[in-house]
Amino acid sequence: MSMLDFPTPATAALAATAPAPDRDWWRGAVIYQVYPRSFQDSDGDGIGDLPGITQRLSHIAALGADALWISPFFTSPMDDFGYDVSDYRDVDPIFGTLADFDALVAEAHRLGLKVMIDLVLSHSSDRHSWFVESRRDRTNPKADWYVWADAKEDGSPPSNWMSNFGGSSWEWDAGRQQYYLHNFLISQPDLNFHNPAVQDAMLDVVRFWLDRGVDGFRLDTVNFYFHDAGLRDNPPLAEADWNERTAPRDRPYNRQDHVYDKNRPENLAFLERFRALLNEYPAAAAVGEVGELIRGVELMREYTQGGDRLHMSYAFDFLNTRLPSIDDIRPVIERFIEGGTDAWACWAFSNHDVTRHATRWAEGEEDRDAVLRLAAVLLLSLRGSVCLYQGEELGLTEADIPFEDIVDPWGKRFWPTIKGRDGCRTPMVWEAEAPNAGFTDGARAWLPIPAEHLALAVDRQEGRQGSLLETYRRFLSFRAGHPSLVKGDIAFLDLGAGCLAFTRTAGSERLLCVVNLSRQAADLALPHDLGAVRLLSETGALGARLEGSRLNLARHGAAFIQLD
Repeated sequence: MSMLDFPTPATAALAATAPAPDRDWWRGAVIYQVYPRSFQDSDGDGIGDLPGITQRLSHIAALGADALWISPFFTSPMDDFGYDVSDYRDVDPIFGTLADFDALVAEAHRLGLKVMIDLVLSHSSDRHSWFVESRRDRTNPKADWYVWADAKEDGSPPSNWMSNFGGSSWEWDAGRQQYYLHNFLISQPDLNFHNPAVQDAMLDVVRFWLDRGVDGFRLDTVNFYFHDAGLRDNPPLAEADWNERTAPRDRPYNRQDHVYDKNRPENLAFLERFRALLNEYPAAAAVGEVGELIRGVELMREYTQGGDRLHMSYAFDFLNTRLPSIDDIRPVIERFIEGGTDAWACWAFSNHDVTRHATRWAEGEEDRDAVLRLAAVLLLSLRGSVCLYQGEELGLTEADIPFEDIVDPWGKRFWPTIKGRDGCRTPMVWEAEAPNAGFTDGARAWLPIPAEHLALAVDRQEGRQGSLLETYRRFLSFRAGHPSLVKGDIAFLDLGAGCLAFTRTAGSERLLCVVNLSRQAADLALPHDLGAVRLLSETGALGARLEGSRLNLARHGAAFIQLD
């Protein structure tokens, strides 16, 4: 055995004095989402890749993020652009190699960034070796690794469950003479989590990536893991639960109450197994995507409370809102924290599945920059962790993609009523004057780069006082310096005039945050029982003025006030 296998006194002393990993790093963390196809292309094929992400990690670090979440880069036929996995333990050649991934992790850690990867556990690609074996016959070792069921007597599907991508979620397989379940594309069969062997296989995948150095996971469709074993029909959604903002009627899927095809109570025991595995590692954490439009907030709380399930989760309540009012924000937060504060949310306004909030919030607004500045301030002030989607810090708008350039299967199927998700997935714009905005040296990017995005490129905003990019950088730095904004409790106040007001408290620090959602200037009287108040100078550019106990806010203004 080499002497190098034994610690020297010096290395032993270093190990003894090295700080213990912060197991709580995720609480209040700012997580930057990277959609790998669209972040940076390093080899000229027009598709972003892992070396490209590594090349641009300094942008994420300079922004002030704590971690990055990378959308799927696993081996895949790309029917759903990586969310259809055919090998959970390898990198698709489009994106690079495992060595490229290791290099990315090493550079991220050097820059002080945690790395979270996107795990799609509820379903795989139909080209995964597991499904190829499962569909062969009804007696093979993986016959029940997926959800198979016989037809009804009339040949119709086993239940009325519907696919997110339209039509029945059951597909007939002529070989097995059975239907299989797919909550998304036909080529994305659902795994059978009622089978303990499937759970074990997925936890082995989790361990593989933890051993490779990742710091955590974003769990895709975390509420879809289990289905009702009895295959009972979903009831229609009650009229009282309809909400055109969160569950529009243009999708038949939204007309069912999804009590049997997802959201099952059996999920909790698996989440506890998952958390127990993560707890074996120094500081691993996970955020779950709750794909539910009606009871998403309640599931978020259920999935994260108690300290033995997920660390944090998010639903779609803020991912579909237009320019919001108090009634769009405050009730959601209050619903989440009711019954205790040990649950933890991860809030977001944009991601790879929804129309960018720069369009939802600011389209047609005369003071667009002020609206987007307000959005940043609001998101980064709420109790919880935060996900920022690539380009959000630049104010990128939803792109209008011509039908001939649409690649998203959802957009292809429902065009023109629903144009799919391509509009929020266009490439990052790094250099306004460079070919393809600096995203690729190739002739063409995989999705067109909108001309209106060029003026918003990183090189046009970097170092320019008052730009949205610099606003994000400044406010992220401000937030990091105030423990109450990172991990503190929240309590709402009624100040009237359409202004959202709440205190954030951690230890001896107590801040009053006021965000003007009224769409007009506001003159507010602060309650006398707040004690001494002081407007924090760092927020002076947000259109706030404090005179005694009166707070004046510009349209789309905000204030942060120190309370004694």
